[in-house]
Amino acid sequence: MNKFIGATLCLLAGQHQSAAVAQDIGHHAHMDDDPLVWMVLVDELEWQNASPDDALAWDVSAWLGHDTGRALFRSEGEMTRGDAADGRAELLWSKPVAAWWDLVGGLREDFGTGPGQTYGLIGVQGTAPYRFHIEADLFGGERGQVGTRLESKYEILVTNRLIAEPRLELQAFGKDDADLGIGSGLSQLELGLRLRYEIRREFAPYVGVEWQGKFGDTADFAGDAGESARDTRFVAGLRCWF
Repeated sequence: MNKFIGATLCLLAGQHQSAAVAQDIGHHAHMDDDPLVWMVLVDELEWQNASPDDALAWDVSAWLGHDTGRALFRSEGEMTRGDAADGRAELLWSKPVAAWWDLVGGLREDFGTGPGQTYGLIGVQGTAPYRFHIEADLFGGERGQVGTRLESKYEILVTNRLIAEPRLELQAFGKDDADLGIGSGLSQLELGLRLRYEIRREFAPYVGVEWQGKFGDTADFAGDAGESARDTRFVAGLRCWF
């Protein structure tokens, strides 16, 4: 009960609003020392004026469990013309290993353009000093492919309700895979800035801009497929949780 009250006060004070810390708020099914908690976070659900077609993008997560460990689902991707162009879904187990840090492990499935790929994944997620939200994953599996993903976000309080959020995400792979359009080394980098207004803490529309770039052989594969290796997008969407 004391954990629930403390987490709620932190939320109201606006001190821990990142997705990682939101895990410690959740919905409590029992009032014991280690209650069952669950939460669904739609961090991004947005329209993007992508080239050549507009896209619908998402970044969602959900978890269920206790303070000692939780089942975690994460998914991110985009759709164009009603089809998934690029996406991933992960089913993980999350285990606290330090204050504000969890070790995660499980399965990752990539889908969209090209054949689907399944990987084993291990990583960490949490809040670094100065309240940077970090997700760092290492994954490997089919076709002997090994890759890594790093994502970082930071929330800047313009006012109590207006929040600016810069974001960085990169992926790198161990070897070329022409069928998937993946090259070895740094494959893709995304830089974004979103400005949201929290009508309520759990309901916030936003606008922003995002730059995406592909590098090395990944950029060459994109060029061969008639795609641009660089793209700047304006976005508008909704962030919510329950």
